[in-house]
Amino acid sequence: MKRLIEGVKVRKLNPVPDERGWLMEMFRSDWEEYETFGQLYVTACYPDVVKGWHFHKLQDDHFICLKGMAKVVLYDPRDDSPTKGQINEFFMGERNFMLLKIPKLVYHGFKGIGGTEALIVNMPTMLYNYKEPDEYRLPYDTPEIPYDWDVKMG
Repeated sequence: MKRLIEGVKVRKLNPVPDERGWLMEMFRSDWEEYETFGQLYVTACYPDVVKGWHFHKLQDDHFICLKGMAKVVLYDPRDDSPTKGQINEFFMGERNFMLLKIPKLVYHGFKGIGGTEALIVNMPTMLYNYKEPDEYRLPYDTPEIPYDWDVKMG
């Protein structure tokens, strides 16, 4: 993988199975990714659907894909960042559990992959403000971000 975008953090998550099922810690206040708690929500993405692009000015996001698989893509537009212009791709979900910290001002989006609905849990550092949402959007196919969401055949 390319160098991570400045401020992005990835933590491999490890399910602990036994004969009854499995348990997996997703987010702990003693992990370096933790800053503060805003809220917890889940978002669903149907197969081959792209949800993106957007960024936040005030909050960091913390994504975990719990069901299905998702391709999560980040783009760094920040003028003062050493990784300005860089793209990161993450294939996360049932076959690759991880916690992905997405810093403020970094565009992000995701696509449901693998033929089933993907469920992504997010733990942003701030509450959602219904009156003045901290969300700034671009279309998934904007020419401002050099990324093609299509499958890359190899």
